[in-house]
Amino acid sequence: MGVSYNRLWKMLINKNMKRIEMQYLTGISGNILARMGKNQYVSMETIEKICKKLDCKMVYISTDYVFDGEGTRPWEPEDERHPLNVYGQTKYEGELAVQNTLEKYFIVRISWVFGVNGKNFIKTMLNLGKTHDHLTVVDDQVGSPTYTYDLSRLLVDMAEKENYGRYHATNEGLCSWYEFACEIFKQAAEIDPAYGKVSVSPVSSDQYPAKAKRPSNSRMSKEKLTENGFEKLPTWQDALHRYLREIEF
Repeated sequence: MGVSYNRLWKMLINKNMKRIEMQYLTGISGNILARMGKNQYVSMETIEKICKKLDCKMVYISTDYVFDGEGTRPWEPEDERHPLNVYGQTKYEGELAVQNTLEKYFIVRISWVFGVNGKNFIKTMLNLGKTHDHLTVVDDQVGSPTYTYDLSRLLVDMAEKENYGRYHATNEGLCSWYEFACEIFKQAAEIDPAYGKVSVSPVSSDQYPAKAKRPSNSRMSKEKLTENGFEKLPTWQDALHRYLREIEF
């Protein structure tokens, strides 16, 4: 869910309801788990053993980084996994630990996460827009943003049902980071006209080398949600519209 777009979830056992409830843990990046290496797998094993003993449901938040990020076809939940980097490998190991130990589980993969708490791409763009009239953003990485508010509603729905398995849950629609940035400034200008002066140009990702390899293809199919009685998340443009009215910038 990397950077602070990927969040940690604090798992709290509710013995009376016999389910795991999730409390969002703010200010912590999913990358911390990647640096822990095998420690994530060990901690997941501990939680899984408790779940199994108490006959609890478990919701495990994962990422598109469990795939290799190649091609243009949307990834299906049951596709073969070939982790892209160390972060993807740790999430993949977590997935394996869940599915090999439990029967009552939901593995939910998300991408490009943003929420009210912590840092994210939207806040970065808005902050840069205060000091720059022109920005360049990569346009050869395609995926779908995920608004934590919309995601949380889906996770509650999942926790109350028994259609277990692997799912993808991002807001509807696709975009590149460049297209995402353009829409951010377009909508932000409706609230603060000063953002109307910011222009954005597309560049290739090889002009922005990163320490960790990032996927060019983060497209994920969400058809399994509706097939199993869950509602898909609203469009990412709609999520952005609501989000900009929840934060101060």
